[in-house]
Amino acid sequence: MSGNLLQQLIEYYSVNFGYLWELFIKHLLMSVYGVLFAAIVGIPIGIFIARYSKLSWAIISIANIIQTVPVIAMLAILMLVMGLGPTTVVVTVFLYALLPIIKNTYTGISSVDVNIKDAGKGMGMTKNQVLRMIELPLSMSVILGGLRIALVVAIGVVAVGSFIGAPTLGDIVIRGTNATDGTTFILAGAIPIALIAIIIDVGLRLLEKRLDPSNKKSKKQPTPTTPESNA
Repeated sequence: MSGNLLQQLIEYYSVNFGYLWELFIKHLLMSVYGVLFAAIVGIPIGIFIARYSKLSWAIISIANIIQTVPVIAMLAILMLVMGLGPTTVVVTVFLYALLPIIKNTYTGISSVDVNIKDAGKGMGMTKNQVLRMIELPLSMSVILGGLRIALVVAIGVVAVGSFIGAPTLGDIVIRGTNATDGTTFILAGAIPIALIAIIIDVGLRLLEKRLDPSNKKSKKQPTPTTPESNA
């Protein structure tokens, strides 16, 4: 039975490769665009609330409330205003991507050692220079962690976008749920969705490790040598 299913899956991919590739690219682009717009808005907000921490609770709470709204409900609400199609899905991704980006930017900037920032100020740096040359480089791995989470969430959100007419890999999954024996269709759509999420997650994790200041310090640290005795 499993061998027959695998054969059907391979046959479906070989026959419909062009169609699947088109949906794959559209699915990925909608996810990336939504997260990109969220980063353009969310990173400055994260920096702002790191400067004025009294506002952090209110802004993060608003972003948390957005996350509690079910995706299908959010799509339905935005659809009434913006209509059907990819634009509504991108805006939905934008809203769901805000929380991890804002929260990680705030955490990253706030966790930079005060002594390092004071040293920069002592050297005559302005606030913008401290941000650009000290805070952002040291917090980049944490900010990237927020982007990684946002992108993985976005992949799932975009899949639901098929319900409002957006061309995504979710189209194939929906077709499978409506068919009498649609296991092949469901897997044909679900496997590329999972593949996008895994590639993004692994790729950005590796980049996070590369940009993590603690890893750089450990690499640069010289190996201790035992002193020779003067006997």
